[in-house]
Amino acid sequence: MKEIITKFADGSTVDKVGDKNDTLITNVTNILNAVIAVLGLVCVVVMIIGGISYMTSSGDAGKVKKAKDTILYGLIGLIVCVLAFALVNFVIVNILGQS
Repeated sequence: MKEIITKFADGSTVDKVGDKNDTLITNVTNILNAVIAVLGLVCVVVMIIGGISYMTSSGDAGKVKKAKDTILYGLIGLIVCVLAFALVNFVIVNILGQS
């Protein structure tokens, strides 16, 4: 694969095709972090939907319980996403030795 290199006035270069520090571990970490971020966003949306359902339940006990459960499940999902993010980055940095 041909590399395209740009030289700056100070003599430094930038590889435009790909960073030489890109490894499989780095790419997998980036993909996992992106997936976890999307799942975290979904959890926040679920909590918002639960809040809207709670506000529009009009005091109906069944709807209130369902809305509270939706908020709780969204919160649990968000906590799982945060812990997964921390675990993935801990493993990558401390066990595999990447930064």
